[in-house]
Amino acid sequence: MVVFLIRTAIFLGSAALGLWVASLLIDDVHLTVSGFLIAVIVYSLAQWILTPFIMKMTRRYANAFIGGVGLVSAFVGLALASVIGDGLSITGGVVPWILATLVVWLVTAVATLVLPLIFLRNRREDRKDAAPA
Repeated sequence: MVVFLIRTAIFLGSAALGLWVASLLIDDVHLTVSGFLIAVIVYSLAQWILTPFIMKMTRRYANAFIGGVGLVSAFVGLALASVIGDGLSITGGVVPWILATLVVWLVTAVATLVLPLIFLRNRREDRKDAAPA
């Protein structure tokens, strides 16, 4: 149960970080403080639900595009997060959507690799300190 909660926190944290970085780097990506949490939850849920589905469809119908599954699910997650709630808006045409997809995908990918190392290292150190000598 603890591992599930840590993974969920990492997943939500990486999504929050990705959306925040995209809003900082791309002028046409806007996050509201009041809607940020909703945008993160919608984006995360979309990623969690759609990534396996998109992967399955890609394997079945377009095997050559398996590497792009993360990008496609990031784009769809951004689209859903911008439609549901008022926390995220992307304006200015196609280019900001492409850039936002790339930035969010890259930041979430790096964060999901780095954050577990930080959390797991801390857990290992806590266990080591708690272990009887």
